[in-house]
Amino acid sequence: MRKRDDAPDLFVSAKEFDESTPLAERMRPQTLDEVCGQAHLIGAGKVLRTLIERDTVPSMIFWGPPGVGKTTLATVIARTTDARFITFSAVTSGIKEIKEVMGKADEARAYGQKTIVFVDEIHRFNKAQQDAFLPFVERGSIILIGATTENPSFEVNGALLSRCKVFVLKPISEDDLAALLRRAITDKRGFGEKRVVIADDLIRAIAVFANGDARAALSTLEMVALNSDETDGVISVTEDSVEQCISRKSLLYDKSGEEHYNIISALHKSMRNSDPDAAVYWLARMLEGGEDPLYVARRVTRFASEDVGLADPRALEIAVAAYHACHFIGMPECTVHLAEAVIYLSLAPKSNSSYIAYERAKKDALSRTADPVPLAIRNAATKLMKEVGYGKGYRLAHYEENKIADLDCLPDALLGTEYYTPTEEGVEARIKARLAQIKAWKAELKKRRKSD
Repeated sequence: MRKRDDAPDLFVSAKEFDESTPLAERMRPQTLDEVCGQAHLIGAGKVLRTLIERDTVPSMIFWGPPGVGKTTLATVIARTTDARFITFSAVTSGIKEIKEVMGKADEARAYGQKTIVFVDEIHRFNKAQQDAFLPFVERGSIILIGATTENPSFEVNGALLSRCKVFVLKPISEDDLAALLRRAITDKRGFGEKRVVIADDLIRAIAVFANGDARAALSTLEMVALNSDETDGVISVTEDSVEQCISRKSLLYDKSGEEHYNIISALHKSMRNSDPDAAVYWLARMLEGGEDPLYVARRVTRFASEDVGLADPRALEIAVAAYHACHFIGMPECTVHLAEAVIYLSLAPKSNSSYIAYERAKKDALSRTADPVPLAIRNAATKLMKEVGYGKGYRLAHYEENKIADLDCLPDALLGTEYYTPTEEGVEARIKARLAQIKAWKAELKKRRKSD
């Protein structure tokens, strides 16, 4: 693997480090062997390692949470490739800049030189910007490497994504993070020029706190070291100094990203599966990660009718009450109201009959928009309407036997259609019996009409 002396400006070389450079940047790996974690991709004999070492990388997307090595792998590629290596910022680069660089890439290709374009946070590029890369990727003028924390299935154009190999980077294990922290203490790029004394259990505590994020682990170590006492050139890290820096765990939760949808999905499915412990955990993950409690309350209210429904009609009352409590009180006091609602809904009997009934009716409503309202149940608001038959034959149910009139309320083309099928869960078992009784009464009325 050839090392380059002309690494791109995006990546700071070791000789440029000074005390003002963050530890995470000073410790950024220069070679594959220094990369922390991702053994499933860059371990001995693994495909990505082989591609990088042979300088044959294809267009690809690195997808993973923050701090797992996406930009680091781009650093390594930049230092080892024979290709021109160009970086783009999704914030500052417009279509004009993209096309200018792509034109130069076309020229370089004519002379047999490859161009690798690295786009960090590619999900921040809009569709037009992403489309600007597509023809150059298609004809091989550039090799595109994108990095994203968001699911590329949703955030990268399908045509562009289909021409890229997606590599999924995983959160870094606590053991790997602990090893990285130990290396940062002894490496001259880290604290190697000083003497930092820290117990192994405190290193492990920082690794746990970092939650799979190497950058967070190194930044926390730096904060701990800078806030510890130094005597005779020895920095002694105490349990108290570590506890002050990790008093609040950094939760992996992005209110506008994929994890937002993953966790609300986990909350729904835990409640649906009658698992209150899991439901409360995912609720806490959302709220402690900074989610708007009113958003959660709205989703819980939807769940109350979609998944509990008529099996326990009180579920909707409790969900709506929780929403109002969140509105009145706010965080952090409203957490208990949401927890109460989530636990109640988790333990309630489940029925999605209302949801299914509506979806069935919606299908017919959209496909049969011309079906007329039966004349008997139209509102005869004027004399003319009465003359043409509006309301003719209508019977007020309140004055009929069993409070049921002999009326057909569906359009003629849909007579006999059943949308609502009750379950036997909870209260809905009584509703099912009531519906059966109503249907029997209606059948008897029709029978009488025919006999008359």
